Amino acid sequence: MSNKFCSLDELVSYRQEYARQKQTVVFANGCFDILHCGHLDYLQGAATLGDILIVAVNSDRSVRRYKGEDRPIIPEDQRVEILEAIRYIDHLLLFDEPDVNHLLLKLKPDIHAKGTDYTVETVPERNTVLSYGGQVAIAGNPRINSTTNVINKILKNFGSRKKRK
Repeated sequence: MSNKFCSLDELVSYRQEYARQKQTVVFANGCFDILHCGHLDYLQGAATLGDILIVAVNSDRSVRRYKGEDRPIIPEDQRVEILEAIRYIDHLLLFDEPDVNHLLLKLKPDIHAKGTDYTVETVPERNTVLSYGGQVAIAGNPRINSTTNVINKILKNFGSRKKRK
C-alpha cells in the first residue's frame, strides 16, 4: 500500500498540520465495492470542496454487517489499492465501526461529504459534524448507479451462463 493509506493516529497528526496550514479538510466514506463512475463522481465532487481529501473505507467485516454476508465482492485490501490510484484522494483509512462518528470526532474535518443518495438533512453523522463546527455537504451528481445495480445486471446477464474462459 502507498503512503496514502494511514492509521487513524497518523491521520490525526496530519490533520493537526493541515489546520496549522489553514487547509480545508474534506472527509468522505463508503464501501467502494466494485468501484463505478458514481463512486468516482462522488469522490471527485468531494475533492473539489477543499484542499485535502480523506476517504474512510468500510472494512470487509463492516461491509458484511451493512450489506450482507455475500458482500463485499472485492476484498478490503484490493478496494484500498484501487482507491490509492485516484490522484485526488490524499489519504485513506479502513474502519470497522458501524458508522464514522468516531472518526469524525477524532479528525474533525472541516467538511463531511456524502453522495447524492443523501440530503444535507439526512446525513446520518450530521449532528456529530455540527457538534464540532463542521459542515455537511452533498457531492457528486444525482445517483445513476450503485454496486447493487451492477451486481444485479451481472447476475441477470451472466448468472445462468456456464463459466467462460
